[in-house]
Amino acid sequence: MDATKIWRRDGPVPQLLNVRTMLHNVVIRADSVCRLVTLFLYMVAELSALQQIINALTGLDGLPALIVEALITAIYTGQNHTYNVGDNKMLIAIALGGFRISFITDNIQGAMVVALIILAVITVGVETRVDPALVSSSGLLGSSLLGWQLIYILPVAILTNDFFLSGFWMRTFASKTDRDLRIGVGIATGAVTVILLLVGLTGLLAAWTGAWSGDPSEGSIVFFLLLEQLPNWVVGIVLIMTVALSTAAFDSFVSAMVSTGSNDLFRNKLNLWLVRLAVLLTTIPVIVVALKSPSVINIYLISDLLSASSIPVLVIGLNDRFYWWKGFEVVVGGLGGLLTVFIFGTIYYGNAQDGANLLLLENGLYADDWSVFGAFVAAPIGGLIWAVAAMALRLATQWTLARIRGYRFGALDAPPFYTANEEHDIDQDNRNPVRQETLQKSGKFF
Repeated sequence: MDATKIWRRDGPVPQLLNVRTMLHNVVIRADSVCRLVTLFLYMVAELSALQQIINALTGLDGLPALIVEALITAIYTGQNHTYNVGDNKMLIAIALGGFRISFITDNIQGAMVVALIILAVITVGVETRVDPALVSSSGLLGSSLLGWQLIYILPVAILTNDFFLSGFWMRTFASKTDRDLRIGVGIATGAVTVILLLVGLTGLLAAWTGAWSGDPSEGSIVFFLLLEQLPNWVVGIVLIMTVALSTAAFDSFVSAMVSTGSNDLFRNKLNLWLVRLAVLLTTIPVIVVALKSPSVINIYLISDLLSASSIPVLVIGLNDRFYWWKGFEVVVGGLGGLLTVFIFGTIYYGNAQDGANLLLLENGLYADDWSVFGAFVAAPIGGLIWAVAAMALRLATQWTLARIRGYRFGALDAPPFYTANEEHDIDQDNRNPVRQETLQKSGKFF
């Protein structure tokens, strides 16, 4: 859930949930940290994929390309912009940071994706030859345990993780009207569906042409393994497009990281240049981790597991009826979800070491067992169980203190709901404008 939405609409209230949930600043910081961790992992995945692609297409070391991409991204995103959002002014600090330049590169990225898909479809259709023997021996047309598990894993992983991607929310709030947003989402949905279908089919073709040996660690770059067999001029064009696409995606993550750190985590109280410098220095461990990451999918899975344990306990507060859901439950539930994954892994494997490894999903998505599926079931369900237990403990403690100290127990009382500014409402009976006085009120962690 993006912090800026609640901030711009309701003033200085918790970012994670609706204003009526009114969580404490601890939860605000926890949300910002979770999103920063998610962005860090996405940056690692982007650079890891790039170095693997360069190595697969050229056989060269990908380190120089990663360093150049990080530096170029820092150079061309070198502006600040202040945007009016509602009645508030919000500084979008972008990394060494321009929000507008990120939009420009997104347009370039979209055009290059279309060009790359068209080029790939034509050249693959003309140049590749499917081996009928590999079709039958691959077993990809039959059902599998992983295939059935992914029906659950992918929706949970992708849906919950998208809540933590600030880049999505930044573009949402940049839309001039809701109508423009709906049109953009509709176009993007259609385009992404077609692109994913075409790119996904290259996995089958790579296996059936012998371009992919079936090694799970190369599963995320089978598209490029297939293109590697094409003429050199095609490989050269694909390589240029890939670097440009990676740069455009990387600057979006950098932009979102600076915006989240400056606006959400530090509330623009920390010098903007310090935030920029911190993000610039962050690219160093990003490059190091990217070079050591064996699988891009594993990186995304770690991020997905984190969000799967945290988001369910957060979205409960979006319902007005759950005004009594506090920050204590959110924090305990998020951490409890991860602890539940560890407990499940320890029981499933029979030892604590493998249980801890399951938190990092070291066996990857292609483990021929129920470990990954169980982890993504344990994370949200365990988080909810821990959150409910935390709420019961909090209410019991507050009730006991109220009895001992002799004051009224009001932990379940509905708080007065106010917005950040004066509003005008319309009385439904007489249709006369009614002035509604409002005030700001910060929430409580307990």
